[in-house]
Amino acid sequence: MRPRAQRTIKAPVEFSGVGLHTGEQNKVSILPAPADHGIVFCRVDLEGKPTIPAHISKLVAKERRTSLREGVADVSTVEHLLAALYALQIDNVQIEIDGEEMPGLDGSSQVFAQKLAEVGGVDQKVVRKYFELDEPIYVREGDVSIVALPADDGLTLQYHLDHRTGDTEAIQSYGLKVGRETFLDQVAPARTFVMRQEVEALQAAGLGKGATRQNTLVMGPEGPEENQLRFSDELARHKILDLLGDLALGGFELSAHLIATRSGHTTNHRLVRMLLERMRKLEDEGQIARESGMGIRDILKLLPHRYPFLMVDRVIEMEGYQRGVGIKNVTFNEPFFQGHWPGQPIMPGVLQLEAMAQMAGILLFRKLENTGKLAVLWSIDKVKLRGAVTPGDQLRIEVETIRSRPGLGHVQARCKVAGKLVAEARLMFTLVDA
Repeated sequence: MRPRAQRTIKAPVEFSGVGLHTGEQNKVSILPAPADHGIVFCRVDLEGKPTIPAHISKLVAKERRTSLREGVADVSTVEHLLAALYALQIDNVQIEIDGEEMPGLDGSSQVFAQKLAEVGGVDQKVVRKYFELDEPIYVREGDVSIVALPADDGLTLQYHLDHRTGDTEAIQSYGLKVGRETFLDQVAPARTFVMRQEVEALQAAGLGKGATRQNTLVMGPEGPEENQLRFSDELARHKILDLLGDLALGGFELSAHLIATRSGHTTNHRLVRMLLERMRKLEDEGQIARESGMGIRDILKLLPHRYPFLMVDRVIEMEGYQRGVGIKNVTFNEPFFQGHWPGQPIMPGVLQLEAMAQMAGILLFRKLENTGKLAVLWSIDKVKLRGAVTPGDQLRIEVETIRSRPGLGHVQARCKVAGKLVAEARLMFTLVDA
């Protein structure tokens, strides 16, 4: 599988409709976004218009749907739109929504996918992050499982459905190699479903307020009530749609062969976390090289620091505005080793914190709105120094955005040596004019 350019849409796209679970009418505008922006939701109805990156780290548990949270802002039932964006290879968009839940529309991805396909995409001058799985990964919870197998020719999904409730059962299987046309024709039209015996329990739990027998297949012993199937195996196809939308939360394009049996959102999300863990392990070991890094000249353009206080030599990975990884090569020639300590040189913990703060600054300053600003460290919390850093070590500095809004940045930062955690902290910055 070859890496490709990141893509955004050529023009804005708008939708409106009722949420399947809240029953509330909401409007959605999907806007083009710059490279490395990622897929980001924006709650325009809330004060400050808070944003929520479509990332597994923002996941919040809600029954029968995929939901995200950042601070006080939630967005729910995002999987159908995310599936369309993933399959159509749209990586960077700002999704403005004036309520909590995405419109359910006809219960599938068809309307989302058709409008996005009509407006078209445009390549950007940055490589899309991808991961070619190198070893099998298994997720199992009782009779629910997902097996992810290595593959070098893109993403193939298989789903085996075995759903039995009372006098109603659905036993179906479906599989396909994911691509633009196969998704548009074979998966996007597949609608969400529920067994007839489950309806009362869902309503009692306050769910399904916007569901009808037109946007949700209510399955009885003889098939869907007051509706017709679009495919004989439509239920299994919709499960593949959900799985694809959940995979989008990884923030990368995957090359693998996935076989899912009775899997739902919970096990899908576990798989995404395990894939991310494996990918980052390979990155730590140097087995995956990214093209989204920065050399020292680019770093000097963003940071005001200079020798001997510049603590980031190279950036090896940037994941939108959400995550960054930098390198500090610790040599015996560092001036601080002259006094800390002669005969037993150890890098001071406060300088590890400084390295984390500088890497966080690089992440924050990549946003256009922060151009010309200075990041002033406001607070340091939950500091833990776990190991010594000595000459010859390569300090890997990882930072991840917890919260970012105009004038303020909050990050989780970690330093590692040879894969071992040596320091961590939470840093908060205020951004002021230079």
